[in-house]
Amino acid sequence: MRLSRYFLPVLKETPAEAQIASHRLMLRAGMIKQATAGIYSWLPLGFKVLRKLENIVHEEQVRAGHIPMLMPTLQSADLWRESGRYDDYGAEMLRVTDRHGRDMLYGPTNEELITDIFRAHVGSYKDLPLTLYHIQWKFRDEVRPRFGVMRGREFFMKDGYNFDLTKEDALHAYNRHMVSYLRTYERMGLQAIPMRADSGPIGGDDTHEFLVLADTGESEVFYDSAITDLTLGDRVVDYNSREECEAIVREWTTPYARTDETHDEAKFNAIPEVRRKSSRGIEVGQIFYFGTKYSEPMRATVQGPDGKSVPVHMGSHGIGVSRLVGAIIEASHDDKGIIWPEGVTPYHAGIVNLKQGDPEADAACEAIYASLMALGLEPLYDDRDERAGGKFATMDLIGLPWWITVGPRGLKNGVVELTSRRTGESEELPPEQAVEKLALAYAGHVLRPAL
Repeated sequence: MRLSRYFLPVLKETPAEAQIASHRLMLRAGMIKQATAGIYSWLPLGFKVLRKLENIVHEEQVRAGHIPMLMPTLQSADLWRESGRYDDYGAEMLRVTDRHGRDMLYGPTNEELITDIFRAHVGSYKDLPLTLYHIQWKFRDEVRPRFGVMRGREFFMKDGYNFDLTKEDALHAYNRHMVSYLRTYERMGLQAIPMRADSGPIGGDDTHEFLVLADTGESEVFYDSAITDLTLGDRVVDYNSREECEAIVREWTTPYARTDETHDEAKFNAIPEVRRKSSRGIEVGQIFYFGTKYSEPMRATVQGPDGKSVPVHMGSHGIGVSRLVGAIIEASHDDKGIIWPEGVTPYHAGIVNLKQGDPEADAACEAIYASLMALGLEPLYDDRDERAGGKFATMDLIGLPWWITVGPRGLKNGVVELTSRRTGESEELPPEQAVEKLALAYAGHVLRPAL
């Protein structure tokens, strides 16, 4: 993409309403614009990051054996009355009435709707296990929406639902989801710690939240620092193996890690003092096992091996995709702007032309641009007729992991400058070597263009 043809409305000043880093930087970098309180338009740069995160979530869900679909944003209130949650959910649910007087709601979650789909089409244990998921816009009418996309009213979310014959089967689905989420967050350059949590209005006794450590987090968290040394890395996981999934879950849940709602002071104090840590955390996902909470009242049953009808065991699993954009920025920024991890950056590299209109500089930039594109990388070429300082400030602000600076002086010596946004270090290299180094930097990442 050429910046002269792009829509990137960066702001020099920070809007007064922005209180945390991610909100400030998303507004300044031209990623979002507030439409009304807690609701945002996603501008091209922000939308591109959102789609990259969505693609990673889809890929890891499919890898774990889960099946994508799409459910509507509006739901019938009758389903929620059937489950008993319509009156219990509270003022966060946006309730509407259509022109025929039917009670509807803008879905904050989809347990009822997916259960209705299941009971209409599945009747035998032979069709189990089954896990369906979708990524869809949700709405919760927060009384005080704030912090930009971190606590908005409208948000983009992956929610998945498993249906199993027994509790043991459903707990394997729970473990499978935990492993798939750990891999998802790692691919995004995040360390999200699974923590024992409270189930809230979803229900059930087994639940873990995934939290990213950040000073601006809404939750107080307590953990054993040993958990921050864990990583899946390149480990190949057989999601059909109960033993393997359970072992990974045990590895991540044995070290103490809890939110303030479930914190146990005695257990925490049993950890060696040097490893006892407390911090703030941003919730970016949660998994639940809730058994027959929905299947019993909504009569979601299957015929078991003995011919008897039994309610299925269920769980649900969510990832806040739009919230992840803010969480990544909270975890990865400096006073100049965003620092995108390679796995989620909107563009893989910037190209800065220091003297637009100079034939040699223009030709070198065009050649680098074409070489990166040929490798499957997406460059953002700053071909504007602007001062060098303004171009560098834009690159710092939008946070691309790498950029190549091209100018007449360097080209006389046969070199360009390759800069790492994370370290701030630069080195002079021939253009071909700079391109090769970028190819190596992205060798471990799936290069699939987002919109």
